[in-house]
Amino acid sequence: MAHDIVNPDGLHDPVPFGYSHTVAVPAGTDLVLIAGQYGSGPDGAVVSADFGEQVEQTFRNIGVALAAHGLDLGHVVRLRTYVVDHDMSKLGPIAAAVQEGWGAKPPVQTLIGVAALAAPDVLFEVEAVAARP
Repeated sequence: MAHDIVNPDGLHDPVPFGYSHTVAVPAGTDLVLIAGQYGSGPDGAVVSADFGEQVEQTFRNIGVALAAHGLDLGHVVRLRTYVVDHDMSKLGPIAAAVQEGWGAKPPVQTLIGVAALAAPDVLFEVEAVAARP
């Protein structure tokens, strides 16, 4: 049985913002934990100073990490997102990337605004949890 994403009546529709409210993962499911990924190329260098480009590359990197386990974005059940100097203008690129990757069934996600990440040019980082049935 696959994981079950539910956005209950009585809570706002979170999908346009790039997340869902709840997910249930069946017993016996293997979890794959993806360390914080950022907008880097294979050499580890940030691909662009542009926030939107870092967001897109970050999600491509999550896809590469998942593929190493025979999984894809559809297996992701949770994202934890870190945004340097968060403001409302940054929600658009994040929501667009999540919409592209997950459509109407995005994983649960928590966005955390931070002062800085591991390197000064990293503006965006995402941890992921995937469920392998």
